[in-house]
Amino acid sequence: MERDRSRIAAVIPAYQEEKHVGEVAQRTRAQLENVLVVDDGSTDTTAERARSSGVDVVIHPQNRGKGESIKTGLRYWLERGSEYVVLLDADGQHLPEEISRFVDSAASESNAKIFIGSRMNDTSAMPLVRRIVNRYMSGEISRVCGQQIPDTQCGFRMLHRDIIPEVLSGASRFEYETEMLIIASRKGHRVASVPISTVYSDEVSSINPVRDTMRFFKLMRRYRNL
Repeated sequence: MERDRSRIAAVIPAYQEEKHVGEVAQRTRAQLENVLVVDDGSTDTTAERARSSGVDVVIHPQNRGKGESIKTGLRYWLERGSEYVVLLDADGQHLPEEISRFVDSAASESNAKIFIGSRMNDTSAMPLVRRIVNRYMSGEISRVCGQQIPDTQCGFRMLHRDIIPEVLSGASRFEYETEMLIIASRKGHRVASVPISTVYSDEVSSINPVRDTMRFFKLMRRYRNL
């Protein structure tokens, strides 16, 4: 049964994404009535491009990290009564047209409150290094979560409003997406995977390979000891 999409909202965290954010926001708006771009202190025209697409925009006056941008968006739609919140990246790596896959999954998976995209069914378009890193990290995180999550590194997700207050703590930057899964799992929630397309184009990763890898290992060490 098709869910009422007026109660499903989207959050697009964005930092220095003037090249893609307008198109991503516009395509997302074609799928969902309620769309928010959180501009995390960009110095380019990210906010203006987003606004021109007819979506809501919240601006952080300074860069606070992807985790804080996601939390800002989750709070925004929780306060406005949304039943589900979809998270997707601003760089074009996630196809807004595939939001329907999450909606369909929520209709059939009545015992899941959090849904995460999985690109691991078709990795041919994924660079080899990313494929290896994703599989390694997903295996490690799955062990800490106590459940199998094939693609823990995917930012394309959907959360039910019941789970949002439980995941508003945690890290401020990229490792928050990992911590969200651990927190949800340890509170007894099942994480359902949704097959999505693998898309890589000209996006430039904002992840610092050294600093953010160190943050990841610190996070994993902390939760292994809990």
